[in-house]
Amino acid sequence: MIAGAKTFFNLYFSTDKRLITSLKNITGFYPHNLRIYKVALTHKTASAEIKQGVYDSNERLEFLGDAILGGVIAEFLYKKFPYKDEGFLTKMRSRIVSRDNLNKISLKFGLDDMVDYHFHHKHTAKSMNGDALEAFIGAIYLDRGYEVCKEFIIHKIIKNHIDLDSLETTDKDFKSQLVEWTQGRKKKFDYRVIAEHGKGFDKYYDVQLFIDDEALTTGKGKNKKTAEQAAAEAFFKTLSESNLT
Repeated sequence: MIAGAKTFFNLYFSTDKRLITSLKNITGFYPHNLRIYKVALTHKTASAEIKQGVYDSNERLEFLGDAILGGVIAEFLYKKFPYKDEGFLTKMRSRIVSRDNLNKISLKFGLDDMVDYHFHHKHTAKSMNGDALEAFIGAIYLDRGYEVCKEFIIHKIIKNHIDLDSLETTDKDFKSQLVEWTQGRKKKFDYRVIAEHGKGFDKYYDVQLFIDDEALTTGKGKNKKTAEQAAAEAFFKTLSESNLT
C-alpha cells in the first residue's frame, strides 16, 4: 500500500472520521498530523495542563498562525497593488486581519462548531473564533509546510472570503485608521498595558494609547488586541467630538 493510500485508510477508519472529513472540506486535503489540528481547535478553557502553568491550548499556534497570515497577506498585497504606497498596504493588511474580519471568516469555515471550549456562551470570548482561525493556519503550516499554508490563505481565505474593493472603502477597523492617521502626520504610536484585572479565564486588560509618547485614550478587553481596538476607537471618538483632524 502506497504512503498516501495508507494515510487515507488509517484516517478514514479512525474514531475521528467526522473531524477528518470536516478538515478535508475546509482545506481540500487530509491532515498528516491530526493532533496538531485538535490543539488548534482547543480553547484555553478546555485545555489540559501539560506542566505547571502551561496548557495544551491553541494560543501558541495562534501566535504562529498570526505571523504567517500577516506575512502571506503582505506579500499578496505587495504584488496585487504594485503602485500603492506603504500606508495603503499597511491599512489593507490591518483590515484583512482585523479581529472582526477573522471572526467572520472563521464562522464561514464552520470552525465555531469545531472549537472545544468550556463556558456557557460562545460570546463570552468574542475573539475565540478568529483566534481559532489563526491557530488553524499555524496547524496547516506545521502539518504541510509553508507553501501549502500559503496556498490555503490565498485561495481559501483571500480569494473566497475577502472583498478587497469593499475593504478599500470601509473604516470600521479603528486600529487600521490609526495607522493611516499617524503615518499621514508623521507621528509614532504604541499601545501599553496599564492594568490587568481578574484571574484565569475572567482576566481582562486596560490598554492605553500613546501618540508621540503622550498618553491618550484607554480601552478594555478580554485580550490585548480587543483592548487596543477599543483604545483606538475612543481616540477617534475624541477627535470627532473635538472637531479635530
